[in-house]
Amino acid sequence: MLLFQLLQINVGTSAVTTPEKAEAAKEMSLSLMDLAIKGGWIMIPIILLSIISIYILVERSIAIKNARKEDANFMNNIKEYILDGKIESALTICKSQNTPLARMIEKGIRRLGRPLNDVNTAIENVGKIEVAKLEKGFAFLATSAGAAPMLGFLGTVTGMIRAFYNMASAGNNIDITLLSSGIYEAMVTTVAGLIVGIMAYLAYNYLVARVEHIVNMLEARTTEFMDLLNEPVK
Repeated sequence: MLLFQLLQINVGTSAVTTPEKAEAAKEMSLSLMDLAIKGGWIMIPIILLSIISIYILVERSIAIKNARKEDANFMNNIKEYILDGKIESALTICKSQNTPLARMIEKGIRRLGRPLNDVNTAIENVGKIEVAKLEKGFAFLATSAGAAPMLGFLGTVTGMIRAFYNMASAGNNIDITLLSSGIYEAMVTTVAGLIVGIMAYLAYNYLVARVEHIVNMLEARTTEFMDLLNEPVK
């Protein structure tokens, strides 16, 4: 029944449409805003969680997309400049690219002349910082994935309490309208909480997978850079 209300299916018959029936059908239609209001105050934190989660998903997707950009000739140019002893030119290329890879390689170049373990450690430290920047907001998505359904179930409990309280207060004059507000709150908050929780869960795993892809790429380029430093020794 709730699904039909969400889709705003008007109640009425396809036979004879009288003004009374048209008016009744209009009153029976229910918009998403009406449902949110009937869900009670618990819908406020659920809606806030959904808005923030959507913002994090969009903002992090853009940031991760920019971090994945890679010049096909970047490592080749770095290799050429380092082998030719043009360290400043290599640093200039790194500074011209605003990517995690460029900042990691720049740190490695600035550590040239030190033991290779020190160079590798410096690159890894920068890599950890860059990955942490990419994962900003992930903790909130994980929290939303668990908190939203819990808030929905809380609304279910409070809604059923309200429904039974109204029923008990009515005594022998029980009317279905006395129960409607509590039942609406119980059902609407449950559905809303589950929807937001599932959305946050999927968004979290989607972003984690994309960051993992970048981590693999950074590790491959770091290995390539360290092999480059070993080349002159051979």
